[in-house]
Amino acid sequence: MKVAGAGRAPRTTNRCVLPGCGRCVYFKGMRTLYHMPLDPFCRKIRLILGEKSLKTTLVEERPWEQRAEFCALNPAVAVPVLVDEDPAGDEIALADSYAIAEYLEDVYGGGRVLPGASKARAEARRIAQWFDDKFEAEVNRFVLREKVDKRLKGLGSIDLEAFRRGLDNLRYHLDYVNWLAERRSFLAGERLTLADLAAAAHLSCTDYLDEIPWRDFPFAKDWYAKIKSRPSFRPLLADHVQGFPPPRHYADLDF
Repeated sequence: MKVAGAGRAPRTTNRCVLPGCGRCVYFKGMRTLYHMPLDPFCRKIRLILGEKSLKTTLVEERPWEQRAEFCALNPAVAVPVLVDEDPAGDEIALADSYAIAEYLEDVYGGGRVLPGASKARAEARRIAQWFDDKFEAEVNRFVLREKVDKRLKGLGSIDLEAFRRGLDNLRYHLDYVNWLAERRSFLAGERLTLADLAAAAHLSCTDYLDEIPWRDFPFAKDWYAKIKSRPSFRPLLADHVQGFPPPRHYADLDF
């Protein structure tokens, strides 16, 4: 198997041959995503895979456990990691949600998530990056990472001041989504793109925590309901993270 950024590893045609590995389940020809259910970058890739109707085995991975087998797949020790078969027939491990998204768009034609026109592609990428960088730094860092990641890692109690700061920042981002959704059918234009999938991936995590005041942002709510109703979104609505039950409206399409 070829590991992106880490040279080559022995090609496999059965279960992982690394000693003691009981979690790697990829086979030659089987696509596998190592992920965390309540991670927006993993959710973005799951949505892209769903839009392209690419069957994928999901393996939940907690990177901070630093399993040797997972570290061998991605030296950065972060999710998501996609194991796929490249056009030459070799297995390849891809890391980083941006790189995985571009790979899937380049290799698989169905369910395009980037427009054909250069200007439209740039706009879709800009908004997707807004959420992956700006929303992550200004909201997820203080809300999702404080409320969920800290508990999963056993790092102590939540920093309430930081948490409130993230919720304040959230309203600014929702206002921007509301402004875009009022003027466009989708966030980057008149068709669904990577921008919508990235935004929905991030917002779905915050919504799972029941921290989004949807009533204050009606156009954003209507846009999210439209994305939430897509078949690619259904697996996300079925997610349940131990210790964090979702609110009643989370899986409700008429929320």
